[in-house]
Amino acid sequence: MSLERPILLVEDNPDDEALTLRAFAKNNIRNPVVVARDGVEAIEYLLGTGPHAGCDKSVMPALVLLDLKLPRMDGLEVLRRVRADEHTALLPVVVLTTSRETQDIHEAYRLGANSYIRKPVNFDAFIKAVEQIGAYWLSLNEPSDGHGIPSY
Repeated sequence: MSLERPILLVEDNPDDEALTLRAFAKNNIRNPVVVARDGVEAIEYLLGTGPHAGCDKSVMPALVLLDLKLPRMDGLEVLRRVRADEHTALLPVVVLTTSRETQDIHEAYRLGANSYIRKPVNFDAFIKAVEQIGAYWLSLNEPSDGHGIPSY
């Protein structure tokens, strides 16, 4: 039995976390979800440091959904560090945020975000956005082998 690769949801707002998990369920997205509630937790999970030291990092997330406005380390710094590490450099990272700041959009793409999506306030619109994220990133997209090296 093959296990689905997890989705790493980096989100500090419990309401947005619950909303995202509900949208996954409504869209029948069955990948396990790992939640990091700040940027430091996200980096520790991805790089296998801190409380995740010694954990099996052979299976990287299928997708990272990254908020920008996070405590301890903001999402742009998380993205910078993800792209700087050879084991995580090619992970698909979708910025999912309420930020409408042009500077955040430009900086996210400059740092290597694969996509930038503004969180809709309307739940039905959010369900549709998550459906499209799932369809593309979890079904249609051809992933790397999860170690930062494309699988050929």
